[in-house]
Amino acid sequence: MKYDLSVFQEPRGVMRIFQFIFAICALYTTLNFEVTVTVVEKAHSNSSTFDYPFRFGQEVCLKSDNTTKLGLSADVSSDARFFVATSVLSVLYCIFITAVYTFIDEIYTSKPEVPLADFMLTTILAIFWLSGSAAWANGASALKQVTNPTLIKAQCPNLIQVVTSSFSRLNISLLFGFLNFFLWASDLWFLYKETYWFKERQPNVDGAGGSNLNAPNI
Repeated sequence: MKYDLSVFQEPRGVMRIFQFIFAICALYTTLNFEVTVTVVEKAHSNSSTFDYPFRFGQEVCLKSDNTTKLGLSADVSSDARFFVATSVLSVLYCIFITAVYTFIDEIYTSKPEVPLADFMLTTILAIFWLSGSAAWANGASALKQVTNPTLIKAQCPNLIQVVTSSFSRLNISLLFGFLNFFLWASDLWFLYKETYWFKERQPNVDGAGGSNLNAPNI
């Protein structure tokens, strides 16, 4: 099977490589993030770990009345799953479209419907990245609020110490999310230039206009 790698010297090919890499990074940092809450009481300590899809409910310590326990509960699974689904779809689309660029680029350049479909699908995924990143940012804020050591200790005065693990990886996943939106949105200009919408707006320099430039002055 013939293949042509010259497309990776063009912006549309280079952008797909970056989009693939950063979508993988967004997916990895989200799926591998977990938050651990450790509460230390006089007699013992207790650790609770919460990870993807971040839907949990667990009792961690006695409240001030010494009869009921404080439960940590949150459900941001829809936000996390939307973000992860966008990452997966982006990875799969990058693989598919780079295969099109590499093996059947002559169809891409000869059939106007194909670049148009590429442009529209990229637009949809750019919107998904913006929506998914905003939703995941809202979910991350809820996670931080629920596992806030100050709030936990305020409700359980018998605790000696409350330690919550770092949210740095979650923050990095959010950064990758918005960076992916920037990459996919920026790519729209290069893809637009491949569509007939752009090409039919370009002047025909070989036509009558070009001959007038060569005409002698009278």
